[in-house]
Amino acid sequence: MTRRKFSREFKIEAVKLVTERGVTVAQACRDLDLAESVLRRWMREATVASATAFPGNGQQRAELAEIAALKKEVAKLRGGA
Repeated sequence: MTRRKFSREFKIEAVKLVTERGVTVAQACRDLDLAESVLRRWMREATVASATAFPGNGQQRAELAEIAALKKEVAKLRGGA
């Protein structure tokens, strides 16, 4: 079984079904053929960082990108010492 991928827009609209339109999580999951845990995770992500939620294919959130850049710089500095 292959893993399904959902666009950022799909995730946002799925979350809006529950948060803005008053559809229950269970009903939204049935309508969209999703597991409740998936939709609840999307809702949590949207609440925590709404502007940067669901970055998409291969895009990291800003703080993760910064951490990766800092780790790379530390590795470079350790190698040069």
